[in-house]
Amino acid sequence: MAELTQLESKLGEVMGLAQAAQDATAKVIKMVDDDEVAGLLRRMRQEAAETEKRCRAVAGERKGKKSAIQEKAKETKSEAVEMMDTYLGNGADGLDGFEFLTMAEAGELGHVEIVAQMNRKARDPKIKELVSWVIPIQKRHVKDTRTGSLKLAAQEDPNETE
Repeated sequence: MAELTQLESKLGEVMGLAQAAQDATAKVIKMVDDDEVAGLLRRMRQEAAETEKRCRAVAGERKGKKSAIQEKAKETKSEAVEMMDTYLGNGADGLDGFEFLTMAEAGELGHVEIVAQMNRKARDPKIKELVSWVIPIQKRHVKDTRTGSLKLAAQEDPNETE
């Protein structure tokens, strides 16, 4: 398999996190009983799918490296799903789901910003286009998951035992 540059490896991680985000939002949708919050999660899932698609397109243009980038994405997705399964084990509720998504979305944003920073030296126009599209979406996802977490937390009885 082809050796990846740091930038290509990080591109694979962004793709893998977008794949994992689709799984995470699908799982958390089942945990919430709020139509507005579920709608938010559906939109986030669609945007994660589009991010994955765009990452695949960029990876496909890396001569001889598409498979290696996709393998990196698969590894990253596997690690993220393992964390999700641990965090959202038995008894997890919608608030737990949103707490996890808050962490996950912040991690995704950080990874995309790292790719953007590395690309300042690499000057790849396709990667620049990708991160210019993804960063505002990821910033909104971080904000939206925080807002969702706080909305669900406000519905909790703080004096109720677990």
